[in-house]
Amino acid sequence: MLNRRTVLKYSAAAAATLAAPGIARAAPVKIIMAHATAEVHPAHIATVEFKNALERLAPGATEIQLFPNRQLGDDKQLLEATIAGTVQISLASGVLFPLVTGRPALDAFQLPFLVRDYDHMEELTTSEVGQKILDDLEPAGIIGLTNVDIGQRHFLSVGKPVLSLPDFSGLKTRIVPVPLHRAIWEAVGAAPVGLPYGEVYGALQTGVIDAVEINVSSMLGENLWEVGKHFTLTGHYPWHSVISANKTFFDGLPAELQAAVRQAGRDAVAPTMAYTKKQDHDGRAELQAKGVEIHELANLADMRARVAPLIDSWSEKSPLIAEFAAQALATA
Repeated sequence: MLNRRTVLKYSAAAAATLAAPGIARAAPVKIIMAHATAEVHPAHIATVEFKNALERLAPGATEIQLFPNRQLGDDKQLLEATIAGTVQISLASGVLFPLVTGRPALDAFQLPFLVRDYDHMEELTTSEVGQKILDDLEPAGIIGLTNVDIGQRHFLSVGKPVLSLPDFSGLKTRIVPVPLHRAIWEAVGAAPVGLPYGEVYGALQTGVIDAVEINVSSMLGENLWEVGKHFTLTGHYPWHSVISANKTFFDGLPAELQAAVRQAGRDAVAPTMAYTKKQDHDGRAELQAKGVEIHELANLADMRARVAPLIDSWSEKSPLIAEFAAQALATA
């Protein structure tokens, strides 16, 4: 049975292995890797692809124990545990990294309507500036390994469909409680409500919130289609998720294993993005079969115009955000 004692014991074993280089060559490095999503979710696929890639690149060198589905906590808890070293590697929502680490650059990926689609996301996240943004996490005590889109965000409402920009007005809309998301949804006209991911279903069901900005993968993985029947396609930003490793743990690995871990992060991007793209498009038909009405927003250009000033204001927060925004606009 999984409990805190088990996790601490596993972490201690990993630390002991790394402390004895002679043993490291003979015994696999034990690694706890965790995330908060269901197994059908692209985030889980990203961790599986990373694990498989590392096992191909360094056969027998590691023993990864994967904990999905909030077994070890939610996104924020897992990111904090990775910084602390209780968890060696985790995947967490990219929007939480600026909040937890104080390093703002990862906000670049969720500037509204800046990333065009999945192909554009893959191009940007594997670019030079994409790597710079991952490298910027190192002073916070973590090594950024992978940044992927696990589903473009759209809009789910319970009481009535959102068909045009005025329909957003006053809707109690769940957001991750971070400054960027609050600024976006206040600009749109909604009433943002910060809630943990695991509370969304119950909050929609009980009327604590009227709506949530969400992706197809989470609609399916969290069964949100049971309580929300109006899904409006907006594609306002990608939901980027980052695989990161505790820096002390990473620095203790042999150089060749460090290189394999970094390469495994890069190798996980393409298959994860392919899965995400397919699930997004195929999942819409699945949602319709479950009784969800799918709508287009009549004046998407008006929504884009409403939030466009945030690109400039957020670019002032970090040279890396400004560099990313310039590249995204040039390649859109």
